[in-house]
Amino acid sequence: MTDGRTRVAMRPGRRRFVTALAALGASPFAAAASSGGDASSATRFDFSPQQRGRPRAAKDAQAVQALGGYALAKAGTLTVAVAPFAPPIATYATDARTIVGADPDYAQLLADALGLSLALVTVAWPDWPLGLASGKYDAVISNVGVTEARKRKFDFTSYRQGLHAFYVRQDSAIRAIGAPADIAGLRIVTDSGTIQERILIEWNRQNAARGVKTASLLYFDDRASARLALLSGRADAIFDPDAPLAFEAATQGGIRKVGEINAGWPARADVGVATRKDSGLAPVLTLATNGVIRAGQYRSSLARWGLLPEALTQSQTNPPGLRDA
Repeated sequence: MTDGRTRVAMRPGRRRFVTALAALGASPFAAAASSGGDASSATRFDFSPQQRGRPRAAKDAQAVQALGGYALAKAGTLTVAVAPFAPPIATYATDARTIVGADPDYAQLLADALGLSLALVTVAWPDWPLGLASGKYDAVISNVGVTEARKRKFDFTSYRQGLHAFYVRQDSAIRAIGAPADIAGLRIVTDSGTIQERILIEWNRQNAARGVKTASLLYFDDRASARLALLSGRADAIFDPDAPLAFEAATQGGIRKVGEINAGWPARADVGVATRKDSGLAPVLTLATNGVIRAGQYRSSLARWGLLPEALTQSQTNPPGLRDA
């Protein structure tokens, strides 16, 4: 294929992944929390199903009034789809069943502010658009980057900066990746149908136009397989959301960051809650988000999972997103 995409056939590794997370959650690994991104700080991640330290919000009268008689997927409940793809954004707790992480925490804050119960629905990440359009759930909170193409089909409430990063093996000769020329000829692991894939395809397009060798894009069925490919030398770099990779570097070692790119490259784009187009729910969630930002629970929630570097000072409805090619 002209953009260098390669599907690497591997057996699904969810069982191994969940088992590993169960062991991880019982261990006192350091988290990047109060210091705002330093993975060597002393705060610990909590992967227990009880989540006793999860911040909670008070009911927001303005947000409740704005919600009015909105027809929820289930009465009295905010039903949110999430793909538990990687800590600290969303993953399984030590019971291998409960979904925990920064996105579930934020979903809980929204439900609290609206005076609703929270129901989390597990989805495979590529499946969220169909389920949302069909009304199966009210919103998707799963590290979905805002793009202009997605905005034509869905509404968004921004809630984090979209930071993506390149990581390489610890002993790699690669020192920095920050521009199209830096990926020439490299074998890069990424995820299909994502913003990071879109950026790499555009960088390959620019390199091809200049007569520069393109990168080969590699796809794996699970994170464990992708990590093995990088550590064994079958891949040169991984380009994915920064938070899970920073977590992996801090807790497992063996990899290091060599570059960070905003999701909206060359501009800026944020991560947003996806809701049905013109349903009227997005402005309500934006109002609720700004309420928990002002009250402080928003930053407390992000700090708990080492994501303060991605904090916003204000949420927006349908902010500028990654533009089409």
